[in-house]
Amino acid sequence: MSLSPDFCRRRQQRVLAEMDRQGVSRLVVTRPEHVQYLTAFRPHYLMASIACLESSGTMTLIAPNHSPENTAADQIATYEAQWHSTLRPEQHAAAAKALSKLLAGVPTEKLAVDASLTGLHTLKAAGCQGNLVDVVDLEPVIWQLRRRKDKDELALMQKAIDCTQAMYERAREIIEPGVHELDVFSELQSVAVATAGEPLSALLGNDFQCNSRGGPPRDNRAEAGQLYILDLGPCYRGYYADNCRTISVDRDPTPLQIQAWELIQEVFALIEREVQPRANAKQVYQQVNDLLAGFQQGEFPHHLGHGVGLYPHEAPHLNPHWDDLFEEGDVFTVEPGLYSDALAHGMRLENNYRVTSDGVQLLTPFSLELV
Repeated sequence: MSLSPDFCRRRQQRVLAEMDRQGVSRLVVTRPEHVQYLTAFRPHYLMASIACLESSGTMTLIAPNHSPENTAADQIATYEAQWHSTLRPEQHAAAAKALSKLLAGVPTEKLAVDASLTGLHTLKAAGCQGNLVDVVDLEPVIWQLRRRKDKDELALMQKAIDCTQAMYERAREIIEPGVHELDVFSELQSVAVATAGEPLSALLGNDFQCNSRGGPPRDNRAEAGQLYILDLGPCYRGYYADNCRTISVDRDPTPLQIQAWELIQEVFALIEREVQPRANAKQVYQQVNDLLAGFQQGEFPHHLGHGVGLYPHEAPHLNPHWDDLFEEGDVFTVEPGLYSDALAHGMRLENNYRVTSDGVQLLTPFSLELV
């Protein structure tokens, strides 16, 4: 399973429309997510690659070591990322040299790049003559276009979500008083890899701590009465899932913990009622913040959620620091939480949704129960 070259061509057309709007004749990107998004080639995380899109529609791909198959590229060149199995530190310069050879004699009138990562070697290879004022940063446009997930992207994300479901099912089998956080982490990693059928391409998530708001697993054992937050984000072939469940260690939640859980369920009902294209994400955050503020024995101190895809945190941002509008095709998380010593130490529950033409589709329809 991988991205479809046909869908990549469609994504290239969307980028070409933006290039035409800004008068850009050549776009060069080096951020691995952008390269994958446009060409279907997923670069190894230790190796450099370049995608170059001309206003004519020609896509050039510079890949490490070997020419990949099933890509949306019209011409492919390779460079040696390793010498005698040793990774070369000058890969970006070598990749840029390969690009320069292909572009020799093909001038560009206006160059665009993904400015957060593209370096000096690639800029020179792409035709920059030293005046950076004339180089356009098209990366904000690419991030915006990446919000709308195509069918091939959703398939990879669903596989990542399947990994989280299997991980939570295993967690409910093994979590009990005395279980060690590192053992839980190891068990869940094993389940995720088995479900994916291959090593995952990035982290499994941030939070594996019991009696805590979150963090990496510690040398610590769970105790009866505590809540165990698991916020899991396996990445399958470049695409992330991100959802959270909380489990009562002894399967006997207190009345206060149940009260907090019931209030959090109201958040998901609000999301499913309020979110549709053009709804304001900041206002939705504020509605939820007001709702959870009614719980006197816990606090909600973080964002409500965010988009997810080739990067763990994308737009839309359900956060008071952004003023985003939901768009059809967005895939986003909703992760309300309540925390306090009285809740030992609290809970967070997180679902993934996709924005449709008239509402949202729940992508994580598995158990939210504490027991």
